[in-house]
Formats: sequence, structure tokens, C-alpha cells
Amino acid sequence: MSTNSCACSASTDKFVYSFGGGSADGNGSMKNLLGGKGANLAEMARIGLPVPPGFTITTEVCTYYYDHGCTYPAQLDAQIKEGIARMEQILGRKFGDTEAMPMLVAVRSGARESMPGMMDTILNLGLNEKSVEAMVKATGNPRFAWDCYRRFVQMYGDVVLGVQKNPDEDPLKPPSPPSRKNATATRTWKTPSSPRMT
Repeated sequence: MSTNSCACSASTDKFVYSFGGGSADGNGSMKNLLGGKGANLAEMARIGLPVPPGFTITTEVCTYYYDHGCTYPAQLDAQIKEGIARMEQILGRKFGDTEAMPMLVAVRSGARESMPGMMDTILNLGLNEKSVEAMVKATGNPRFAWDCYRRFVQMYGDVVLGVQKNPDEDPLKPPSPPSRKNATATRTWKTPSSPRMT
């Protein structure tokens, strides 16, 4: 595919826009649909900058979530799975792999307009009790791998579950990966109503 490849027509049935590997589904003019970060990442990938692969869930999903009783569009789950599969193909790694170095994902909130101080982030999504062991084997560095997992648990607890950060707390055991993914998306939509907004 050309480094300037772009399939930029928005569709009400398209909720996930991928980028990376020298192409992007969106571009820099799509801030209303992709948010500022999403549009800029798409543009950078589209013009050939070495952007790690990823995908953006459109702002329409947030609107849909609130307009439809806190539910998601039926197509969203399959489109997220396709986005993850595309990332795996580009990187040559598997999300949550328990046999080799797993592909890890950073989840970042975004908006149509800049909201300073409102960025919620979850790093190292894809680590769990089994994949962290694969990371230990792949890196040869148990302290690094377990610290990455600790950071994931702490961020997940804070951003998704609303658990307050305490310096001396024991790590929480996160839920199974499918519920983690759905809870992460739900918390992203609820961010505007978080205590940080009041």
C-alpha cells in the first residue's frame, strides 16, 4: 500500500478507523469524527511518518452510547477485533500472547476539542497473569515485566474502576480480558462526568 493511502469517507456504520503501516482510514481534517489525537495520528501515518499502528474509536460511539441507554453499536465489537488483528499483522505480535512477547496497547481518551488535564490513559492493555510470564521470558527481566503489569493494574483501577490511587496499596486483580475491554470503553465514555470535570 502507498504511504499516502487514505480511505477517508466517513460512514455511519464505521466506528473504528485504523492507522499505521504507511496508511490510515482517516486524515487530519476529521477532528470532529476522530478527535484531535485520532485525526493527527491518522494524518501522520498517512504521510508516512513512523507511527505505531493503532485505531481510533469515533466520537459518534460516545454520542451513540448516551443516546441509546448506555449501549454500543452492534458493529463495534467486530470492528475493534478487526483493528486489533490489523495491529497484530503489522507488528508481528499477538494481543495477550502467552507464548511470546505480547502486543501491548495504550488506551488514550480524546475529544473533538482539546481538554487540558482531562487525558485518561491506560498503558499495557494485553497483560494479564499469563501474558506477563511470556513477557518475563521474552525480556529476561522479571522486574520490568511485573512493573509493566503493576502499572496496567493501577491505571485500570484508577481510570476504569474509579479506585483511588494509594502509594502502598496491593495490586488489584483485574477482571477477565473481555470484560476489561468493554469496561475500558465504557469508562472512556463516562470520563466527562468524572469528578475531574466538577
